[in-house]
Amino acid sequence: MLPASNRLRSSKDFSRTTKTGHRATSQLLVIYFLTHAQFQSDPQVGLIINKSVGGSVTRHRIARQLRHAASEHLKAFPNHTQIVIRVLRKNDDYRADFAELISKVVKRSEANQ
Repeated sequence: MLPASNRLRSSKDFSRTTKTGHRATSQLLVIYFLTHAQFQSDPQVGLIINKSVGGSVTRHRIARQLRHAASEHLKAFPNHTQIVIRVLRKNDDYRADFAELISKVVKRSEANQ
């Protein structure tokens, strides 16, 4: 589970991260990230899962899977980072795509520091 201090909740933060942040894309997911000194000190993660992916039960199951995967990788991100994960398509397992994209995102965030 993702601790409360690591959850991205503000629509303004979601908007800023998706519009001005860097992104990494696969066929199933898009991960946006933005690092800025004005953000909270802990990395924050938010999810965007549209209704086109599936019904409520499906979307909540996907959200739990992605939150769990994100919590395992939080230490890899520098402080002051906001991350938004957008699900593009329904799939049984997002772990492989997520791990691949996270490695790309971590490399880019280290390069930007």
